[in-house]
Amino acid sequence: MSTTATQAPAETPFEDFLMQHDEAWWDEALAQLLPSIHEVDRNATQIWFAFYPLELLRELEQADDPEALMRELLIQGNYYLGDQIDSSHKFLYGHRFWPEVKKAVEEHADLWHGLQSSNGAAGSLADQIKAVAREVAEVLKVDQSLLLGITAVAFMTVRQAGLAAFRTAAGEVLLDDKHLKKSPTHILKERSKDDGQGLLGFLKTVDKKWTITFDESDDAAHYKMNNLQDLAWGASEDHSRDWRAIDPRRPEGPIPVECRSAACGTCWVGVLGGAEKLAPVAARESTRIKEFGYIDTAEPKPLIRLACQAQAEGAVSIVIPPWNGFFGKYLKEKKKAAAGVTAKDATILRGKINKQ
Repeated sequence: MSTTATQAPAETPFEDFLMQHDEAWWDEALAQLLPSIHEVDRNATQIWFAFYPLELLRELEQADDPEALMRELLIQGNYYLGDQIDSSHKFLYGHRFWPEVKKAVEEHADLWHGLQSSNGAAGSLADQIKAVAREVAEVLKVDQSLLLGITAVAFMTVRQAGLAAFRTAAGEVLLDDKHLKKSPTHILKERSKDDGQGLLGFLKTVDKKWTITFDESDDAAHYKMNNLQDLAWGASEDHSRDWRAIDPRRPEGPIPVECRSAACGTCWVGVLGGAEKLAPVAARESTRIKEFGYIDTAEPKPLIRLACQAQAEGAVSIVIPPWNGFFGKYLKEKKKAAAGVTAKDATILRGKINKQ
């Protein structure tokens, strides 16, 4: 079980600013940023925000007994972002710029109150993220589009973990020299490449084989699977490591799995590259993934999938979250109950006014 996901009250004006806004506000900022984020990190940034939903954290922060709520929501693994400040975003290309981005965000936080006082406003959330990314881009002499995603991640990490914990983190880059040298173009090319099927590959149907990559920073982190086999079944045939020792949620392969019927949500993954090579979401997966709370979309091939349901028709690059749970239905029912109370109060108020 992860560290209890609670955070002390905001201690700085910048933290207070971040904590005053809900998930819809962050979603709006992300929507404004996405067109300007480099293609290599556009999917990755959306996946990261899906992996660390603010709405769930807010429920845990406000709960009288956060541990009891985590048990109720069947949360397994390490959900708390405060334990993963340097590592949660390793799958973003922008991770290689993390030390500089982290330092720039800390400086921005220190200057935030002054910016607010001198300008009357420090700007919208999206504007502040762009400003910090632009500063780092100028220092590193790289394109700003490569820094927007990781800077947005840094802002949300401050919101969820607190500025004190953010400062304490070492600011490490968790990539070896080989992967640090890869260009965005190289990575995008690798994601789009399909396996060759030999000279008579055009005759193959069900016996085609595809490579599934589950950690782009590890050359050994991939497995082969049959055409139209679901991602989880393919992963179960990978015996290259003691997966259960690495993570108790992984009894038989790199992808955590339990039920294989879309009933538990254990096997959710983010699709960095090749989402179009997965079969469309069927009715059961679409319903269940919303109940789990992982994504709420009508897209036929979204960036978040249940590995036990997603059938591959080509090579795919995925990333595996460090936790799983069942919170979407809980949040929906809570909102519905709150709306009911509000409607009831409004009816009572109208009745009182009519009697006067």
